[in-house]
This record gives sequence, C-alpha cells and structure tokens, in this order.
Amino acid sequence: MIPGRAYRWAALAALVSCGERDRLIFPVENPGDGSGPITEISHPVAPDTFVTEGELLVLEGRAYDADGVDTVYFEIGGANQSFPPLHGEGEDTVNFALQLSTLNLGGATLVVRVHGVDVLGQQGSPVSRQIRIE
Repeated sequence: MIPGRAYRWAALAALVSCGERDRLIFPVENPGDGSGPITEISHPVAPDTFVTEGELLVLEGRAYDADGVDTVYFEIGGANQSFPPLHGEGEDTVNFALQLSTLNLGGATLVVRVHGVDVLGQQGSPVSRQIRIE
C-alpha cells in the first residue's frame, strides 16, 4: 500500500509540472506585414504640376509589397478618362505608366490617385498628383 502522503506529493508534482510546460504553438501561414502596398508616382515628380494643353502627359510609378501586389487602382478626377485596374499577379513590384490626354482640357485640373492592394487584401495608402492644364 501507498501511504496518503505519496498521493498528495504525486498530485502536487503533476499540478506544478502542468503549469510550467510549454504550450503547443502552430505556425500561421504568411500573416503578412499588416499593411498594404506602398505606391509611388515617379513622374510627374511634384505633387502639383502644370502642363500645356495638348502636351503629352505620362504618369509613371510603382507599387511594391513583400506580400505581393494583387491589384493597382487608378482614379482620374477632372477629366472624362479612366483606366482599368492593373493586376500584379502577386509580384513584389508592379510598375505602371499611363498616358493621360490633355487635348481640349485647357484650364482644367486633373486629380490622379493611385493605390494598391496586396494578395492578402490589405489596401495601401493612396498617393496623388494634381495636374493643372494651361
């Protein structure tokens, strides 16, 4: 027979050992960095730009994210122009170049906004340019 003290010591040892053991942690598959793609407009450089009516205007830039860029969206205000979203297909960096028409837009102000969404669905901050057509 086992004395009563042995049961108490065994129960105490079991309780103490349960409190100190490591818990199982299962890895989460690519949780992402918590933010969407960073978008940059490299041309025109200045946030407020002047161009002459009829002049060729090309908007250039890139969106990049370590999680992968899913889509880049473009919004053009002040003119009857639009561009479909650019699909990044999970690439780390997606370059873009858009040709904007300035014909018959003398005196107008275009506001261009671009933002990206990564493959995890996280939207990045938009970047914008204001373009005045003289």
